[in-house]
Amino acid sequence: MSPASLRIRRLRATDIDPCARLIAADPLWKRYHITLARARRLLQEVLAATHRGGGRTGGTGEFAVAHSGGQVVGFIWFRLDGTFHHSGYVRWIGVARNVRGHGVGAKLMAYAERKIFARGPNVFLMVSAFNTGAQKFYKRLGYAEIGAVPNYAIRGITERLFRKTRGPLSAPAIRAGARRRRSASRISVSVP
Repeated sequence: MSPASLRIRRLRATDIDPCARLIAADPLWKRYHITLARARRLLQEVLAATHRGGGRTGGTGEFAVAHSGGQVVGFIWFRLDGTFHHSGYVRWIGVARNVRGHGVGAKLMAYAERKIFARGPNVFLMVSAFNTGAQKFYKRLGYAEIGAVPNYAIRGITERLFRKTRGPLSAPAIRAGARRRRSASRISVSVP
């Protein structure tokens, strides 16, 4: 795969099955009981919520898909204000096994970070304590482990909380974010 051929865009209906298959084929997701049917259902819900929101991501966040050579090679699901209602949160990221180590994950993270950092100075994510490869990946991207959350998603699995920051929240930034969220929720109708 050539990094130059990589394209990232929002989830489309035609991406649901390839993304769901990527999820279902990975042993990591199986530990979290994400089956092919459940993955399809979650992705359909994200797409439906985006359509209901007129293209805005709303409460589900944005799901972006990486394509190369006409194939889905990865995805990222994130929210702009998913942590403490002020900071971005990366919910899921997945990269096809055959292209890992080729920069797909880093480009997906950069895509999400660009959007998140435009809204605020922090990005958070959680990674399974047993997933040491992912922890190293996030550390290379500038994330720091800031805590552990045992039994959060699944009993017996500890999640490591990671953060990448450009600084603390400031009162003006918090107020500006609240204004953006309020104005984005207003519907305007123009009559010709």
